[in-house]
Amino acid sequence: MFTIGDFARYGRVSARMLRHYDAIGLLRPDRTDPATGYRHYGAAQLARLNRIIALKDLGFTLQQVRAVLDEQLGPEELRGMLRLRRAELAEAVTAASERLARVEARLRSIESEGRMPADDVVIKTVPGVRVAELTGTAASYQPQDIGPVIGPLYEELFPLLEGAGVRPTGPGVARYEDAPEGGGAMVVHAGVTVSAPVGPVGGTGVRVVELPPFEAATIVHRGAMDDVMPTVQTLARWLDANGYRSVGYSREVSLECPPDRNLWVTELQEPVEPVSKA
Repeated sequence: MFTIGDFARYGRVSARMLRHYDAIGLLRPDRTDPATGYRHYGAAQLARLNRIIALKDLGFTLQQVRAVLDEQLGPEELRGMLRLRRAELAEAVTAASERLARVEARLRSIESEGRMPADDVVIKTVPGVRVAELTGTAASYQPQDIGPVIGPLYEELFPLLEGAGVRPTGPGVARYEDAPEGGGAMVVHAGVTVSAPVGPVGGTGVRVVELPPFEAATIVHRGAMDDVMPTVQTLARWLDANGYRSVGYSREVSLECPPDRNLWVTELQEPVEPVSKA
C-alpha cells in the first residue's frame, strides 16, 4: 500500500487532486485509517488513475470521465477513444502539443498494464558519486513542469564546465527534492559525474557535491524521458509486490544520450527500504 504522497508521486499528480477525486467518488483509496484519516492506495489503482488523467487531459469533464469508467471499457475500446481524440488535438494550436505528449505517456501506461516484465528491477547499493550540478525549481514533479527546467539547466551546465576547465568523468545524474516553500514545488539538480574538488566552480553557479551511497531499486528506461511513466509505474508495482517502500525521489542516471532522444538509455535509481523497517 502507498501513502497518498507516494501514490501521487508515482502517478505524477498532486495529493490535492487525489483528495478531490476521493471526495467526488472518482478514485477512492483502498483504505482510510479511521483514527487518522490517512489515505492508503494500492498499486492496482494506478490503472484507474491513468485512465482518469488521460481522459481529463483529452478534454473530458470529470462527470464524463466517470461515465466512461463506469462502463468498464477495456483497453482496446479505451485506446480507440484516445486515438480518435488524439487526432483532433493534433490539429489544434501549438499549445495543445504539450497536452498531447502527456496523453501519449498515459496511453502507453494503459497499454502496458500487466505486460511489462518486472524482473528488470534490481536492488543494489549505489556507490557514492561526485557531481557538478546546476539547480533550478519546478512547479511540480509532473513531466510537463520538470522538462522545461532540467533541459535548459543541462544546456547551460556543460559550456560552464568546459569554460572552467572541468571535464566530466562519468554519466549525467539528475536528482530531485521537495522545495523548502512546499506547495508541490520541486528542486531540480542537473548534474554530471566529475573528479573536481567539492565546492563552487568559480563564479559559474555550478557546485560540486558528494552524493553518498544508498540502497536503491533500479530499472533501466529506454527512450525519451517524456515517456518514462510506464517504467516508473513498473517500478512502483514491483516495490509494492516485493515488500519495499520508497524513501525518496529517483535519481536519473544517463547511460546513453545520443541526439535522438528516443534512443536514450536512463537508469532510474529509487532509494528504498524494506517495509519491515518502516
